[in-house]
Amino acid sequence: MKIIINNKNRNPYLDYFIDWLIHMIGYSLVLITVSVLFQKTIRIDNSMFGFWAFLASIIIYILNKTIKPILVWLTLPITGLTLGLFYPFINVFILHIVSWILGPHFLISGLFMSFIVAIFISLMNLFMDSIIDSILRKG
Repeated sequence: MKIIINNKNRNPYLDYFIDWLIHMIGYSLVLITVSVLFQKTIRIDNSMFGFWAFLASIIIYILNKTIKPILVWLTLPITGLTLGLFYPFINVFILHIVSWILGPHFLISGLFMSFIVAIFISLMNLFMDSIIDSILRKG
């Protein structure tokens, strides 16, 4: 449950920007860390000082805000039948879309590794949401 404080002096656009920035940094760190740990299965082009990881983070964020709710709604019956075990495969699908969009700059080989990255991203989302909530409650 998120607590929203109604403060007339706060700028909501700044709150959205902080939310976006924290998620971009988190996604980039997760992607770079996983690509360093598992070099044979995940490859992110390291030219331009992490630009491709940041671009992949932006695409993941956009897909999570636009396509993921539709995919969750469409796969609700199978997610219910599997008692929620199918839900992480939606993140796997989104990662493969990002891999398809970025081509040779972001490659994921194998379903198992995509699943591991999706779990790391889900854990990062939980962690980042708690950080964002604490920042916005302090302000």
